Order: sequence, then structure tokens, then C-alpha cells
Amino acid sequence: MDIASPISLLPSADSRYLNRELSWLDFNGRVLALAEDPATPLLERAKFLAIFGRNLDEFFQVRVSGLKEQASAGVGVATPEGMTPREQLAGIRERVASLIERAGALLTGEILPALEKAGIRILDWQELGESDHAELDRVFGARMFPVVTPLSVDPSHPFPYISSLSLNLAAVVRDPMTGHRRFARVKVPPLLERFVALADGQRFVPIEQVLAAHLDLLFPGMEIVSHHVFRVTRDADMDVEEDEAEDLLAAIETVLVRRRRAASPVRLEVDSSITDEVRGLLLRELELDADDVYEVHGLLDLVSLWSIAGLDRPDLKDEVFAPVTQARLGGDPPPDIFAVLRGGDILVHHPYDSFSSSVEAFVEQGASDPDVLAIKQTLYRTSADSPIVRALIGAAESGKQVVALVELKARFDEQANINWARALEQAGVHVVYGVAGLKTHAKTCLIVRREDAGIRRYAHIGTGNYNPRTAGVYEDLGLLTADPEIGADLTDLFNLLTGYSRQRDYRKILVSPISMRPRILELIDREAQAPDGSITLKMNSLVDADMIDALYEASQAGTQVQLVVRGICCLRPGLPGLSERIHVRSLVGRYLEHSRIFRFGSAARGFDHYFGSADLMPRNLDRRVEAMTPVTDPLLEARLDEILEVSLADDALSWELASDGRWHKIPTVRDMNAQQVLQGSAAERARGEG
Repeated sequence: MDIASPISLLPSADSRYLNRELSWLDFNGRVLALAEDPATPLLERAKFLAIFGRNLDEFFQVRVSGLKEQASAGVGVATPEGMTPREQLAGIRERVASLIERAGALLTGEILPALEKAGIRILDWQELGESDHAELDRVFGARMFPVVTPLSVDPSHPFPYISSLSLNLAAVVRDPMTGHRRFARVKVPPLLERFVALADGQRFVPIEQVLAAHLDLLFPGMEIVSHHVFRVTRDADMDVEEDEAEDLLAAIETVLVRRRRAASPVRLEVDSSITDEVRGLLLRELELDADDVYEVHGLLDLVSLWSIAGLDRPDLKDEVFAPVTQARLGGDPPPDIFAVLRGGDILVHHPYDSFSSSVEAFVEQGASDPDVLAIKQTLYRTSADSPIVRALIGAAESGKQVVALVELKARFDEQANINWARALEQAGVHVVYGVAGLKTHAKTCLIVRREDAGIRRYAHIGTGNYNPRTAGVYEDLGLLTADPEIGADLTDLFNLLTGYSRQRDYRKILVSPISMRPRILELIDREAQAPDGSITLKMNSLVDADMIDALYEASQAGTQVQLVVRGICCLRPGLPGLSERIHVRSLVGRYLEHSRIFRFGSAARGFDHYFGSADLMPRNLDRRVEAMTPVTDPLLEARLDEILEVSLADDALSWELASDGRWHKIPTVRDMNAQQVLQGSAAERARGEG
């Protein structure tokens, strides 16, 4: 299987780089391929379709909206691979049209029939019998009619605001007395279930079809001429002038309100039955172009398939995997985690290792330990019922010094983080919002404890958020340590984040935008100079042109470069004379590969290992506060090597990037699934065998 760019839209063959936006769409194509794989359990296929849809929504909200702004402003500057904003939008248009055609064909041609065979039927109104219609008539009258508001459009009723990602019916009605035709909009209330369950609990009807069947009750006395489902996507990016905002929290709230009510439309999705009349009216009122319209054959809003994927049918899902607790952290009662760390560092690998018995236990023990004096924590994204935030609140209420850096600009989590910031402040936590002009993306926690030998610092540095929900589905790493130098480094880092500091020198950790870029470039160059140079990097995205050029130079010097890049990759591997020693693969599977691991060196000379929160993107290296930690314990280094080697040996989940920019599924010969192998390794650690 290939995921290929249409040849006309590929960057020129002599370009050193691939386009980041088209590369991201290729990644979403690999997600869609998981839904297309008949070996994937059926409800997992529905889940991956929902993830594909959500990814595409966010892509339009952020990336396409930004390109449209550049194009409207007349920006003609090309990106490194030579594409202007307008050329990128044209490429995106063609690529997305192909993807949604694939997704629609998959849903109607495979997923829905397979669900029906399994006893789960998503039916059209026309397929139902009289008794079902009568049942849904009662449901409409009791649950829908009271909350649905039809909005007409005429000289006294202006075109209504269409909220982003809402599902809507466009109805054309005719007054039988005057013969006048009018347009009306019916919004599907988001508080109602997307699929209306019939009494047997196994059959479902899309809610828009139930509403459409009752339009005569919403427009009594009018003739229903036609109705069509549509959905609008709006710009969701934020632009906050931090230097001018005296209260950043209030400024973010203002922007959120403005985003909800005044964000520009960037995409219109319509069902295939839409008439030219209604399409034209929507385009005119939304001020969109014909190229902004995407016609969908089948169900609009694939994200809603989450509710189907969540049905209680374990026979149609992946076998449940329970995260394990490492032997050193196990026991009843659980051990003193600080005593454990005084005996040596712990590397945790989620979702294989339990988040609750490691990272959560670390913070919770710190919050309840009377000898702990202070806890300092970064919070980028967390869950709605976060045990870690509750622990921080409890620690503050017990008199400990607690500092929480809450990143208010974490996209799509701004409101949740505002709510947590207020709750933390009310409990007496010192809440800060970081350094002006920089997002704080680092995943760090520092606990300061009073002990007989004096003050000792304990730390956690990770690749993932302090979020127990995502820790169950995102592959991430964390280091728990009592290393005094790392503790001192995090003290300096938090002083930078909470006060006035020009700290530039750190003992061990790499910090962006200060020391990370130069150190990584130095390590790449070191390998380029070595006769046995070797570089292995695992990350989410590779975009930064300087880093790509440095890897090209290393390849030209004879260095072997292995890259595992889940998402965007702008490097073009395998070009003669430039990158023939660079190999790029991507793992896309049950768990979202999220860790960043960088390894430099050889078996003969030894290795330098780092992991942390930063991808090799300009935003991570230059516009965010990020932290990466070295790993020097030989046992933990061996663990990182295992993750890298297993990822490079996988032939069940892996894709390979060719020099022409196309991704190819690696043939499955040994059926070596990296995620299953790492599950087994975690079980061995829990038994104390590894």
C-alpha cells in the first residue's frame, strides 16, 4: 500500500525538502489506512475513522486558516521546498478531496456493512418500519422539539451565525399561500446524541435524519422543498499580544469569546444532495470560495463515530491491556517512592508502565509527605478530573509551597487550563503563565524534600502531558530521578519560568530556546566527523531546515542516520549525493507514538541518549520552553536502545518514506509488532525479570 502525493503537487524533484502541510496529510492518510485494514478490530476501525476526522478538523482550524490568511494578505514567499501559500492550498485541496473520498467509501462500503453483520445497524430513516417511525416520533416530541430552534433567513431575519464544527440542516421551504421560497437553518443541538438509539439498543439513526423527517413540525403550514446537511469549520488559531496584556488569563478569555463568535470560516462540508441554489447561498453568506467546499458522500462529521466505537462490544475491540507496575514501584502498601529513587533512577514507558503507580504516585506522595517543602510543576494539558491537580491543591492547602506553570495557550485546551488555573489559585497555589512570547511545553516536576542529610530534590522529566487519560493511549517516556544536578537544573528552569532570569547554562538538561538547538547540532556534527558515525532519532515531527541540512551533511560524510518520525517529515531521504544514508520510517498503530528519543554514537565509542518534550521543529527549538534529559544509567540506556531497535525492526505497523515523497507500507514478513513487543517487555519488568 502506498500513500502518494499526486505527482503534479509534489515539490520539485530537486528540492531538498518536502512540504510540511502535505506531509501532515500523508500522516493522516496513514491513520486512515489503519481504519482500512481489515485486520484491525471493527470498532477500532470506527475509532480510527473518528481520529482521522478529528485530525482533519484541527488541520483546517489551524493550518489551513493560517495559509488562507497569508494568501489573502498577498504573501508570495515560498516555503523551503518552493511552494507559496496559494500553491499549498491548491495541493491541500486535491489531497483532502482524495482522502475524504477514501474515508466515505470505507464507511459506506465496508464499515457500516460489517457493523450490520455484527448486529450494530446505522439506518437511514427510509429503511425503518412504521413502528420505528412511531417510536422516533415520540423521541422527537419529547427530547428534540423543545430544544431545536429553526432560524429563517429573510429581510427581517439575517443569516445566522454558524458555529464551528456544528451539524446543521439547510432547509428550503415554500409558502403555499404566496409561493415564496425561503431558506432556513436548523442547528443540531450538540447536547443531543449524534446517533439516536432505537429501543433494542442495536439500531441507530443519525439525528439529522430524525430532524429532517420532522421539518413539517418545525415549519408548520409550509411546504418542505428540500433539505441538506452541512457543517462549517472556522479559524481556531489565537493571536494574543502578551507584551500588551496586563492580565494574560483575561486576555486569553477575551480571545476565546472572539474565536467562538467572530472566527472566519475556512471550510464548508456539504452532503452530496445539495442543490446549486443552497450551495451558492451558503458560499455567499459565509464568504467562502468554491474551492472551500468539500462534498461528502455519506455521513458528515466522522468524529461522531467515537460514540459507536465506545459501544460495549469487547469482541469488536482490541484486547484490553492493563498497564503494569514496575517491580521497584510495586507492593502493598506501595513503597516510599523517594527511598526508591535514592536507590537509582526509574524510567517509565507509558502506556505499558502504569501512569498512576509512577508519575501520579510521585506527585501524590510529595503532596502528602510532611517532609516535602515545595512542589513545582508544569501543566500543558491535563484531564478534566486530574489526580495530579487535586494533589497540588491538597499540597497547597496543607501549607506546602506549590508552584504550577499553567500554559494558557495550549491549543483547544485553553478554557480547561483557565478553569484549572483559577482552582489552583483559589487553593493557594502560585500559578504562573510562563515567559512572555514563549509557550511552555516542557513536561517537568520538581519536589523539594527536607531529609536528615539536608535538602534533597526529586524530579520527573517526560515526553508526555500530565494527563492520565492520554497516558493510556499515547506512547511516552518519563525519568524519575534524585540526580542532584538534574534537580539543580530544574530549579534554575523554574526560576526562569516564574521570575526574572537570564539563565543560559544548565548542567545536564537541554533547554530550548537556549541550549537545545546548539547542542543537538553539535552532536550531529560530532557524528559526521566520526568514522563510525551513527544517529538514531525518534520523534513526532521533523521540520526544522537547519536540522535537516545538518543531517544531510552527516549523511554525505558517511554517517548512518535512522529516523522514526510519526507525523510530519520534511526531510527527503535516499537522494544520491545528499541523503542516501538516511532512512525514514513511521509507526502508526494502536498507541500514538509520542516519545522523542535522540541517540548519538556507536557501540565502540559509546552513546549519548536524550529524551524529552521537543520535536525538531522551529517552534519547539525557538519559540517554546522545552526540556530534554540525558540518560546515563546503563540499564536505562539499554531500555531506550530496545525501544529504538524494536521500532526499527517493526514490520507490522511501519511505513517507509521514499525519496519521491511517497510513503509505502513496509511488507509484513515476520509480523513483528513493536507495540506488542514492548507490552511484553513491560510485563517482564513488572515481574522483576527485566
